[in-house]
Amino acid sequence: MSKQAAAFVTVGIDGGAASGKSSTSRRLAARYGLLHVDTGSHYRALSAGLLAAGVSPADTGEVADYVEGIYLETEIVDGSAQILVDGTRYGEEAIRSDAVNASVSRFAAMPTVRQALRQYQRDQVKLARETLFNGLIMEGRDIGSVILPDANLLFFLEADEATRAQRRAAEGQTDAIAERDKIDASRKTAPLTCPPRAERINTGSLSLEEVVAHIGSRIEELGLSPSEEESA
Repeated sequence: MSKQAAAFVTVGIDGGAASGKSSTSRRLAARYGLLHVDTGSHYRALSAGLLAAGVSPADTGEVADYVEGIYLETEIVDGSAQILVDGTRYGEEAIRSDAVNASVSRFAAMPTVRQALRQYQRDQVKLARETLFNGLIMEGRDIGSVILPDANLLFFLEADEATRAQRRAAEGQTDAIAERDKIDASRKTAPLTCPPRAERINTGSLSLEEVVAHIGSRIEELGLSPSEEESA
């Protein structure tokens, strides 16, 4: 980004697996010059690292030892903040693997894992300011409830299980959506829930562009305009 807008807008988008968080967030980030942060990828990257180190979700002690000493950095790639775990940036193939899909919710349910990422995720707002973005859009499962409860705008995306399963299949992925939903919603630490201030949006009955347009209108109410490329 070369020039920051007068308004700096923070947006939190929560929702379950394949609810449309990523596609919506990326479109909005590009349209309004926001730094895109996918917190789900943080847990996936840690899960990939844990599995590569031979640590299973059942080994809570080893998980705690692993995350206690990790060093986290950020590399901005095409407007998206990418996490580096001890200097390693895990690619999409690694973090979307069947093994990670099967274990990420179990790792993410652990308080030690969530604690290791909490401040790092909150610090992404400062990074967005320092790198002259017009704001930040952060997606995940506890953004409005834990990470950025004071964000300017909060949304909760949802869709029925069949629709979400079809989306994953179209992406060529295998994902135990119902099981992950159950684990995410029932965990004691930062469970998946619709934050009190968040606006619910059923993405199963809307197109991606309709969802983007709706949230975009709310962003524009706060003083941001689409980029010249998006307006053309």
